[in-house]
Amino acid sequence: HVRDTNEEVVFPRVYLGKYFEELEPGLRIRHFLTRTVTESDNVFFTCLTLNPAPIHLDHELSKGNTTELSGGGLNDVGKPLFNSMFTLALLVGMSVPEATHGTTVANLGFSEVLFPKPVYPGDTLRAETIVLDRRESRSRPTQGIVTLQHVAYNQRGEVVCKATRQALMKKR
Repeated sequence: HVRDTNEEVVFPRVYLGKYFEELEPGLRIRHFLTRTVTESDNVFFTCLTLNPAPIHLDHELSKGNTTELSGGGLNDVGKPLFNSMFTLALLVGMSVPEATHGTTVANLGFSEVLFPKPVYPGDTLRAETIVLDRRESRSRPTQGIVTLQHVAYNQRGEVVCKATRQALMKKR
């Protein structure tokens, strides 16, 4: 915190995330942030991460994408597929305000990541999180380990990403 000469907090931090005790198994959080992804997002992320896969960048190659691949969205035929690592990062990012903002000590890892349907430029994604499990930390009495399942849906309500992760969370 920044303090003035009178030792008062000038800029107190505000944390919105839930603490370990609040993250009870079965809790379902529907996240308020949504995002329409753009071709620019896809190209920038793909280039930024040094992934030159033509399936993300090459419109000519993408002309062969079919409605079967796209999940039936006729407007998706012939578009490059979105980089799935962007989809995963966006999903976790959309979950932060209501779930883990300021209360996460560390992301411990992902035990499962699935991409059941592709994402295309122009899709609008929304997210929810379900608390699957939690346990006390054996080595850190002020923290606990929570297993979260994050799910991203497109504008048709189709699951486009499902990620199960373990996070070290602060206790109150």
